[in-house]
Amino acid sequence: MPVSETLLEVRDLKIHFPIHSGIIKRRTGTIKAVDGVSFDIQKGETLGLVGESGCGKTTTGWAVLQLHKPTTGEIVFNGENLTKASSGQLLKMRRHMQMIFQDPGASLNPRMTIGEIISEPLNVHHLASGSKRQERVSYLLEKVGLNPAFINRYPHQFSGGQRQRIGIARALAVEPEFIVCDEPISALDVSIQAQIINLLQDLQAQFKLTFLFIAHDLSVVRHISNRVAVMYLGKIVEIANRDNLYESPRHPYTQALLSAVPIPDPVKERKRQHIVLGGDLPSPANPPAGCHFHTRCPLVMEKCKAAEPPLVSIGPGHQVACFKVSDP
Repeated sequence: MPVSETLLEVRDLKIHFPIHSGIIKRRTGTIKAVDGVSFDIQKGETLGLVGESGCGKTTTGWAVLQLHKPTTGEIVFNGENLTKASSGQLLKMRRHMQMIFQDPGASLNPRMTIGEIISEPLNVHHLASGSKRQERVSYLLEKVGLNPAFINRYPHQFSGGQRQRIGIARALAVEPEFIVCDEPISALDVSIQAQIINLLQDLQAQFKLTFLFIAHDLSVVRHISNRVAVMYLGKIVEIANRDNLYESPRHPYTQALLSAVPIPDPVKERKRQHIVLGGDLPSPANPPAGCHFHTRCPLVMEKCKAAEPPLVSIGPGHQVACFKVSDP
């Protein structure tokens, strides 16, 4: 991939949610959903964000679009610091940033026709009206593989895959530069998932889109992403180019995740080692001291229990947060 300019910069992002209990709702703790995450996304690329459920992937994606207000940290989009922007400035910026949600059934208003759903962003941003708005909606429906004649139908009249296509059309309505794809295929049948992935890739090439692709299916992430970031308990533990990460994972957590991905070769599958992690994912309300992964790591050292490993570069575009790798 050729060198291009940075579209999104995330710096030391932290999102902490208070825990309240009792009749007077006294604050008794903090959930550290995202705890110091930093990454860049270049124009035109797809950054895959992977990890177990509960690691903070979706919260990070929502924070990038300011749907969650960061506790601390900075998010800079096209040179504009979103964390310091006013509500009016954010409204203007949101034309350039959109989201495709995980559950197409829950993210579409059942009382609105698909024509109304897709045209709503056009109304909010005052981009088209009358016949031009109608033309734009029909054009978008064709682009996502749906018949424009369906414009007056309601979401319940469509399958899950078709509803996700409607969600994609809605995201494209305002001609965004950047789209957060929040597990866009996990709620769909396996037979439909490949169609949606191929559609996203075609649209990315046609409209020069940039994606943050959040998923837990590592096979899908490898297919669509240029670079991959691995999250564990609110922190990025490894980030690298796709091929480097899948062929030479360095963090023990990344190695464990990839060892669980089936290989379509029975001979190789029988020979390779599967890494089974012990214990459960710790609670983000009470993360372990030092390296958050040390309670489950097969390579744990005493140093890991006391100090937090920094995310350091170990090669071109490859960063790892692990003492065993950076300071063996």
